[in-house]
Amino acid sequence: MAETINMPKLGFDMAEGVLVRWVKQVGENINKGDVLAEIETDKATVEVESPAGGVVLQLIVNQGDVVPVNAPIAVVGVAGEKVDAPVESGKRKEERVADEKPLQTQGTPASVPSTVSTPSDGAIKASPLAKKIARDNNINLAQLQGTGPGGRVVRKDVESVISDQSSVISKRAVSPITNYQLQITPEDETVQLTKLRQAIARRMTESKTSVPHFYVSHEYKMDAVMAMRKQVNEHLPDNEKLSVNDFIVKAVALALREFPNLNATFAGDKVIRHGAVNVGVAVAVTGGLLTVVNKNTDQLPLRQISADVKQKVARARDGKVKPDDIEGSTFSISNLGMYDVENFIAIVNPPEAAILAVGSAREVPVVESGEVKIGWRMKATVSVDHRVSDGAEAAQFMQSLAKYLETPALMLV
Repeated sequence: MAETINMPKLGFDMAEGVLVRWVKQVGENINKGDVLAEIETDKATVEVESPAGGVVLQLIVNQGDVVPVNAPIAVVGVAGEKVDAPVESGKRKEERVADEKPLQTQGTPASVPSTVSTPSDGAIKASPLAKKIARDNNINLAQLQGTGPGGRVVRKDVESVISDQSSVISKRAVSPITNYQLQITPEDETVQLTKLRQAIARRMTESKTSVPHFYVSHEYKMDAVMAMRKQVNEHLPDNEKLSVNDFIVKAVALALREFPNLNATFAGDKVIRHGAVNVGVAVAVTGGLLTVVNKNTDQLPLRQISADVKQKVARARDGKVKPDDIEGSTFSISNLGMYDVENFIAIVNPPEAAILAVGSAREVPVVESGEVKIGWRMKATVSVDHRVSDGAEAAQFMQSLAKYLETPALMLV
């Protein structure tokens, strides 16, 4: 029996998505779990997997259409099966490429290849990620020579132009006079916000103005984690080595078992305590941030958590996330330790009740038993929705987290 596939809802505030590309065409075989299409949301370009197997009988919307959440987009069934007439497609996405202006240096046209990669029908052949990067940087795709299959513009083509312009600006800022640096005041620049950055601005403003935040900080002894990580990594291949963040993710998940009020969602006159512990990890991507989600984190071994997060982070940075990668988090972690950040606070990610901001693990002088010695220390701050929890509970959560980070063997049993 034919099954209708709908535009998925990827996030509690998503209302519509753009169908960027059909991966499968009418008449092609498709297995359950195969990628059917790519859609663009406020968060990212996402690969949509087919929930059914069979033959693609009908594509209801066109590439470029803006489609409301839960509206039908395709039909999959048995070859030769009759299906109803096409449902009216979503509104046509406005063509943005024609309105884009070439990237320019100060008074100098951008240096781009003169050959135009444009098919006979006038459409510009470019990957979704290339289009997104070009749009974010005001680059006219029609002026680029694609190096992909069939002259398709790909990511490296756009990034090459951006790199060239940065180099030109850098060279022109230096005077040819020996030993003299000419200081040129750059002109004001107006940068159009990406859809992702607009979504972040909207959600964080809503969170900060409507959610009563409070914060609790704690400094953790990380000597045992650092020692265990070193010992474990000696027996793992390079692509499977554990990070400090892997230990933090696991420790947070175990601590949340004891404090279900922080693994929760505020819902008006009630609080929804989630049964699953799904830890979200904030990832820096082009144009903003995404949160990739590790499901049932409290039940997974460290090595499996590490592998899952690595895979999802890689897909997020390549613009190839799957719906399951970014949905369903019940608590989030924002780790800036890799940037040598000592301490910071994060904004709660709606509709979650809390988020943990993590700084760097550092070797610092510490006092133990009246003696000064060198030890590993890390600061972290939890931001909590005061409608859901209070300071005492948040402080106890941070103490529980210390139990696991300072005795990491507890994460293995």
